[in-house]
Amino acid sequence: MIVRLLITGAAGGVGTLLRPLLAHPDRVLRLLDVAELPDTGDGAERVQASVTDLPAMVEACQDVDAVLHLGGLSTEHAWDDILSVNIDGTYKVFEAAHRAGVPRVVFASTNHTVGFHPRDGQEAPDYLFPRPDTYYGVSKVAGEALGSLYHDRYGMDVVCLRIGGCFAKPLDTRMLETWLSPRDAADLVAAALSTPEPGFKVVWGVSDNTRRWWSLAEARAIGYHPRDDAEVYADEVPQADERYLGRLGGAFCSPDLDGGGRQAGRT
Repeated sequence: MIVRLLITGAAGGVGTLLRPLLAHPDRVLRLLDVAELPDTGDGAERVQASVTDLPAMVEACQDVDAVLHLGGLSTEHAWDDILSVNIDGTYKVFEAAHRAGVPRVVFASTNHTVGFHPRDGQEAPDYLFPRPDTYYGVSKVAGEALGSLYHDRYGMDVVCLRIGGCFAKPLDTRMLETWLSPRDAADLVAAALSTPEPGFKVVWGVSDNTRRWWSLAEARAIGYHPRDDAEVYADEVPQADERYLGRLGGAFCSPDLDGGGRQAGRT
């Protein structure tokens, strides 16, 4: 049982959505972010620190049963920023967890690890080989590789979640396919935290959408049973940019993002 859960990036969009859903009477949430975290009266422990600060991360990992690593830049940025926060920061999370004896890390990866794969009409399989669409995608490939290393070298259980678009509601028609509802996201994290001896796994993070084209086989194998379907929002979402829908990464494949010069605003 996870008695104390460290959540990095707890002030971010996904962290804010998940905080109330992961709260449990028998669980203490230790929330970490570089931004100041509000006290919402739920008894959570709050830590203001950066994932790039290894001593602070080692301290934050003390007496923790698992880490949910959400922290980092969630869209495309310049390489130096991605390298510092997303790649080196993720290394420091894994290393801190190892030094503190934390047995399990759940890593928020992304569909953009494989964004340049073409949409071929077939279901995107579990463990699809990396083909990142941005520096951001590259950073998540690196995070998955670090998870594999820390499992094989140290025996840490690591579950990587290749998340689609996790918002309260889907933002456009592409997200009718890729949406992960907050409720399903919490269920997926709960499954990743509780499944016995997962070793190293990579699973898709998506709801059971009518238009879904990502496999849920591996996610279901760890105990995830999605309850939501983006189709209920089909009549109210705007049309996605059709120029990039032939690739798994959608608009993250746009040439506007060459060299990280602009930020991508949606997942």
